[in-house]
Amino acid sequence: MKFLSLAVAAMAVLSVGACVSLAGTPEMLMSLGPTEFAAAMGAMVPASAKVRGILAVRADASGDVKSLIDGLNKDWSEFKATMAEKDKEFAKKFDDVVTTEKLERINSSVSDLQKLVDDANAKIAAMSVGAGGVGELEDAEYTEAFRSHFSKGDVQASLNKGTDPDGGYLAPVEWDRTITDKLIEVSPMRRIASVQTISTAGFKKVYNLRGAASGWVGEQVARPETDTPTFGAQTFTPGEIYANPAATQQMLDDGEINLEQWLANEVETEFSYQEGLAFIAGNGTNKPDGFLTFATGGTNAATNPLGSIEVLTSAVAGGGVNADELLSLVYMLPSAFTQNAGWVMNRSVQGEVRKLKDGQGNYLWQPSYQAGQPAMVAGYPVTEMPGMPDIALDSMPIAFGDFRRGYLIVDRTGVRVLRDPFTNKPYVHFYVTKRVGGGVQNPETIKILRMAAA
Repeated sequence: MKFLSLAVAAMAVLSVGACVSLAGTPEMLMSLGPTEFAAAMGAMVPASAKVRGILAVRADASGDVKSLIDGLNKDWSEFKATMAEKDKEFAKKFDDVVTTEKLERINSSVSDLQKLVDDANAKIAAMSVGAGGVGELEDAEYTEAFRSHFSKGDVQASLNKGTDPDGGYLAPVEWDRTITDKLIEVSPMRRIASVQTISTAGFKKVYNLRGAASGWVGEQVARPETDTPTFGAQTFTPGEIYANPAATQQMLDDGEINLEQWLANEVETEFSYQEGLAFIAGNGTNKPDGFLTFATGGTNAATNPLGSIEVLTSAVAGGGVNADELLSLVYMLPSAFTQNAGWVMNRSVQGEVRKLKDGQGNYLWQPSYQAGQPAMVAGYPVTEMPGMPDIALDSMPIAFGDFRRGYLIVDRTGVRVLRDPFTNKPYVHFYVTKRVGGGVQNPETIKILRMAAA
């Protein structure tokens, strides 16, 4: 009996070790099926152990991913069955309000569960980017001086190297990186677009517009001069985004609180909200240029040397959308850009697209079937962006394309923090600013669906 107890204990230790080892390998987790992933997500560690890797994701989630996916697919099956009932009613020219209410309720539930799965996938992806643990501080002396100033208001000589001309101090590189990582986790556009980090006032992208001529000649035939290529340029100028979180001095004095993480958590919501709106429809005045403004007829239609974003205008009267037009949007995109292409739309539009079928009666929208996989429309992933327009007359609620090649986000290095313990006593405010720009770098990689004007 004693031998059996020892064997069981040894197996338990090995099991826990295996779970902790697995938790540190996000790439492996991305390749697991729902069952194996759920097992990893549900791994238990002692309460005193430091939570890291996928276990940290598990601690933040309201339930494991397998349960979410199971619930999502159960609701999806119920949605399709209810939609079939609705189709029969339409065929008989009858509209049962009970069935309609049931359909909308299930549709909303599918949207909720898909959003939870998407959020879990985003955390896994963010963890993959940041995998490898915490490295050495780039400037340990400045980081320590900044932390002391942040919590107590101390001003040490080593802080001078981070003095900002507009007041306050630049956050250490590690704090800047933490804030950016949090934005990647919560900002849909940052997950699908390209990001360029700069240290100057702006970024200029040069385009080769071709134009160089060539020709065929014989071995001893004169070679006439050919035309030279022409070039175009586009400037991306960052605007300033700010947040002003507050804390009590008692909280700042608490040595158990990770101030770097606290600051990132405080500013992420405001930064991501403002960025999300600007990346979609920003007018470029002290903010990024939204990609919708580069559409044909938009305010930035002539800004990019390569032209404007091509627009397909819906033929559905009253501002509706049908399956054929979504498929047409897919085939408008050159094949060179389809490999990494995807859809962009908000939650309510995705709810309408969910009801569409192709010519064989198959639904264009499909839910996530395993961890790391987003919802799909016509075989391409969907990114939910709350700032996208709703379906309405003359609106542009759906975009399709390779946003990694199409949209460029410009981050200026440095997050400025101004400590203010006087304005709102007993609270200490931290005026945090970051410079961000953005715009379409290649309009050929994105297509937009515009609703009918009437």
